[in-house]
Amino acid sequence: MKYILAIDQGTTSSRAILFDEKMRPVATAQEEFPQHFPQSGWVEHEADDIWTTVAGTCRQVMERADVQAADIVSIGITNQRETTLVWDRKTGKAIHNAIVWQDRRTAATCRQLREAGHEEMVTEKTGLLLDPYFSGTKLAWILDQVDGSRERAKAGELLFGTVDSYLIWKLTGGRAHVTDATNAARTLLYDIRKGRWSTTICDLLDIPMEMLPDVRDCAGQFGTARADLFGGEIPILGVAGDQQAATVGQACFSPGMLKSTYGTGCFALMNTGETPVASQHRLLTTIGYQLNGKPTYALEGSIFIAGAVVQWLRDGLKMIRHAEETQPLAEAADASQGVMLVPAFTGLGAPYWDADCRGAIFGLTRNTGPAELARAALESVGYQTRDLMEAMRADWHESRGGGPDASAEDAVLRVDGGMSASDWAMQFLADILGASVDRPKVLETTAQGAAWLAGMAADFYPSQEEFARSWSLDQRFEPLMEADERERRYQRWESAVAGAMRFTEG
Repeated sequence: MKYILAIDQGTTSSRAILFDEKMRPVATAQEEFPQHFPQSGWVEHEADDIWTTVAGTCRQVMERADVQAADIVSIGITNQRETTLVWDRKTGKAIHNAIVWQDRRTAATCRQLREAGHEEMVTEKTGLLLDPYFSGTKLAWILDQVDGSRERAKAGELLFGTVDSYLIWKLTGGRAHVTDATNAARTLLYDIRKGRWSTTICDLLDIPMEMLPDVRDCAGQFGTARADLFGGEIPILGVAGDQQAATVGQACFSPGMLKSTYGTGCFALMNTGETPVASQHRLLTTIGYQLNGKPTYALEGSIFIAGAVVQWLRDGLKMIRHAEETQPLAEAADASQGVMLVPAFTGLGAPYWDADCRGAIFGLTRNTGPAELARAALESVGYQTRDLMEAMRADWHESRGGGPDASAEDAVLRVDGGMSASDWAMQFLADILGASVDRPKVLETTAQGAAWLAGMAADFYPSQEEFARSWSLDQRFEPLMEADERERRYQRWESAVAGAMRFTEG
């Protein structure tokens, strides 16, 4: 038997999954690691925690499946995007904690850049907005804060990378400093139309280009994991940021196809084909995947808090012990209370992009309890997804000339990620969207996407067309809510978001 090893390095944990020749997951290992919050709105990881949990879970999964390095055809990597690391070229040691994608410490910097009139240029080149979400201003912050780091970077002593680059550097023993186009596209430094790092933006942020990795296709040669790690060398042949890997894993290969992944955050992507669509509704234009030197573009909407709101119920409020407890609580809640939770714990993402907004709860009564809060938490994910879908449908319609063939109203949303396992949450999602929601049989679509890229590059897995045909439905959720009720609830959500934003401004 031969296998593909998929590394899925996430925001709160690292996982390793072995896939067999039929792309079925046969063994999994997972390890959580600490989150660090030095100040309000700041989120960090220790680089060593990222690396040791990845190396450890890879060894664990090999032991559990009784698999040797010689049995593994290749490695595929998918990762939390935008999280920013800077490390010493010689030692591999990070000079600062990794600054996580959720981190908002550069909000003032982004505001200054916007006020100086730079956002239009940045958006034209990168497809992104000037927001602390992305890597560029995080990297500039580290170079500003760590004494001598900018000079060391110019001298070639320091390297920058997103998590994929850092892991490849560690796996290869420092022999490869590379990334793929999807991760590069999330840095705020990469020109997605020209397919190269932007000297203009690097100069604007005073980032030495000497520290940037080489950019490659999602499937191809990224280096070879050193023999001492896993008992033999293993080629690394597939890399994609987690949301793009999920897009691949959901086989969203045709323009107009939609997927939404529910992990720590929620990220919806729509395939727009060979042409980047400039959003008129504050979504992101990004690279969905790149094969054979040819990028396929996507529109993306990003929600910062999805599964993390359940984590907050568990770890912050101590209201539940396990995430699975939220569904029976939601089912038992008094729906007539209409409690609204706006989980803007680290600001609001698309389409609002309010880095300073913070969370709020509306509609509390004397009878509000854990059940109503659990229901409001799960519903908040559905409401936020509708925010994204409204903007995405409008952009798609406008990009195709507004004709009768331009509608995305009937598009089916493919879902994955931990929260998609909740029937209650997915039914509410279908209800509030007024659209069908498809959940696949294989929920590990992010890891499966990375595995397919690595396996396809090794001629171990089938072509794109065959892979798309193999996608299999577990359950379709159809909307059951009356249209009037749907719109009434969504209007209350919009009022709650507006209230949270006003409170922060005040």
